[in-house]
Amino acid sequence: MPAYALLLRPAANRLYSKGAAALNQAELSVLNERVLNGSLYAVEPAVIGGVDYVRFSAAETMSTDDVARLSNLSSAFALFQIEDDGRLVPVALAPVAHLDDDLLTIQRYKGKTNEQFTKLLFNVTLAASAHTADWPTRRLRVLDPACGRGTSLNQGLVYGFDVDGIEIDRVAYDAYRTFFVTWLKDKRYKHQVHTMPLRRDGKVVGRRLEVVFARDKHEYKADDVQRVRLVNDDTRQAGDHYRKPVFDAVIADLPYGVQHASRTRPDARTRRPEALLDAALDGWIGAMKPGAAIGLSWNTKVLARDELVELLGRHGLEPRTGDGSFEHRVDHAITRDLVVAVKPE
Repeated sequence: MPAYALLLRPAANRLYSKGAAALNQAELSVLNERVLNGSLYAVEPAVIGGVDYVRFSAAETMSTDDVARLSNLSSAFALFQIEDDGRLVPVALAPVAHLDDDLLTIQRYKGKTNEQFTKLLFNVTLAASAHTADWPTRRLRVLDPACGRGTSLNQGLVYGFDVDGIEIDRVAYDAYRTFFVTWLKDKRYKHQVHTMPLRRDGKVVGRRLEVVFARDKHEYKADDVQRVRLVNDDTRQAGDHYRKPVFDAVIADLPYGVQHASRTRPDARTRRPEALLDAALDGWIGAMKPGAAIGLSWNTKVLARDELVELLGRHGLEPRTGDGSFEHRVDHAITRDLVVAVKPE
């Protein structure tokens, strides 16, 4: 039975790096169950030569397609097949990178979600969606209904998706618009930017942004374009913006109830996960295609897992990830976990 060792990509965040092996073990286990038909065995963290790996065995030598699926693991840096004499033989990875990954790494600001965790959340959620099999022959469309400054939007773009975001904070909305349009100009990508006021009851309540772009003029002329749609509005109003089921997945890193929910803010109550979710979920779900998955990460110190799972079920979703294996410490006030649920087909 062939054995393999996955070398983990270094993480700038010390705490995240410390738990990366366990997180990637959990991520690979989900991928094995839902995508690889259980063909991997004995998935476990390992230390080889003083370096962290995730080690596993396969029923037979992995195919090119299987290696391609493993290539997108959130912390995958290099893959080796372990020979009988202990030698590590490199296996070439082929991660999806429709755009340069500096789109993910350039931005630095307080409270930014770790890019590796954002990719992990994408991977685990996509593994549960009935529509992921369409990728890459069809460009998927993904919503982040609490997108902040757009880390998840950027991950979706790197994967080649169309992405939508909702963000109530005008400062965050403006920061992402400025960053992304500047990035497109620096890359010299063909693009168009449309900004318009968002009106409700005859009043301007926010802004709406749509960016259409392609990597070169030939793709643009062929209409082989990607789209970013960003709404500066309360996510509880999602049903006003999306009246039909259009999304293949919904992915969000929820407000943690610490840095993101100052009691002095007028929207503080609704920014807490349980109140926010109960008020917003029906709008999000209405925009999801049947079979689409929703992946949420949150702070377990302000909302217990069983309460969140019960809330998702009450809104008609079917939770899929419930073992807590992704739980990890972010700082003294935040212990983060994730849960995935599916909209019934």
